Amino acid sequence: GVARAARAGVLVKGGAPLENLGALDAIAFDKTGTLTEGKPRITDVVPFGQTTEDELLEIAVAVERLSDHPLAEAIVRDGSQRLATAPARTATDLRSLTGKGVTARLEGKEIWIGKPEMFGADGIAPLGPDTEIAVAALRNEGRTLMVVRQGNKDLGVIGLLDTPRAKARETLTALRALGIRRMIMISGDHQKAAQAVAGQVGLTEAWGDLMPEDKVEAIKTLRAEAKVAMVGDGVNDAPAMATATVGVAMGAAGSDVALETADVALMADDLSKLPFTVGLSRQTRRIIRQNLFVSLGVVAFLVPATIFGLGIGPAVALHEGSTLLVVFNALRLLAWRGPREAA
Repeated sequence: GVARAARAGVLVKGGAPLENLGALDAIAFDKTGTLTEGKPRITDVVPFGQTTEDELLEIAVAVERLSDHPLAEAIVRDGSQRLATAPARTATDLRSLTGKGVTARLEGKEIWIGKPEMFGADGIAPLGPDTEIAVAALRNEGRTLMVVRQGNKDLGVIGLLDTPRAKARETLTALRALGIRRMIMISGDHQKAAQAVAGQVGLTEAWGDLMPEDKVEAIKTLRAEAKVAMVGDGVNDAPAMATATVGVAMGAAGSDVALETADVALMADDLSKLPFTVGLSRQTRRIIRQNLFVSLGVVAFLVPATIFGLGIGPAVALHEGSTLLVVFNALRLLAWRGPREAA
């Protein structure tokens, strides 16, 4: 089974994860980079006061250039395109606030960039009234938001939108057909943004506003009720993946930490391989049961048969024949084709 999965571009780290995949009752998905392409784009730039759109983007690009978060990459990519020939500014002393945002220094001034929830907590001044209004309006449109602040002054809000993976809805439908009873999106993004994406891919449950430690607690809650897999791609997902019955990482887009933590890696970054792998796991479990039945059945027959006079030659032939049968039955997995491949 492990070899067959590898041929299909799925790395399974041993037999236990492969068996556990076939016993899953629930799957939790991260949003960004898992159910979505992980390539968000800037849709809204809302400056406040005397700040212009270009100034807001220049500051955001300078700071986020030091980060490797998918949202940071989107701000740098799209922001640089919008600024065109504007000279690049250089930020220093980047510090990440896990699951919230970043802070850095730009031209001697402290810059904060992060989700709205970062402000007003841990000694950080709360958002101003104009910012609150802009945040509420953009959230109603399902945007992912980054507030930019210089010192104690809110400079503006940047709205981003990610695109669901083309095969996400189809993949979830296939998993339901395999009997996965519960599928949930868990995201660090705001609840409304999470619900917007969940609706697009066909999920009815979306849990937003989750920090990495909250994702761990969510998985613990699910695991208390059923065997659960966690599918993710980022550093923030690694603790939850380690807590789940099976951790699944998006291989091509996944972080090194996520890949190291995961039990299964979808190396081609193809979410549609997940139903294939679950189906392969169930076929593997069936073949294991068949082989155990044959092996134990032959032994159960041979013991009394030899007592009642079965010769050693026929007994050995029957035993070795059953061994070959078990081997050939197991080799059938190498030729197993999932529903998608057989179509």
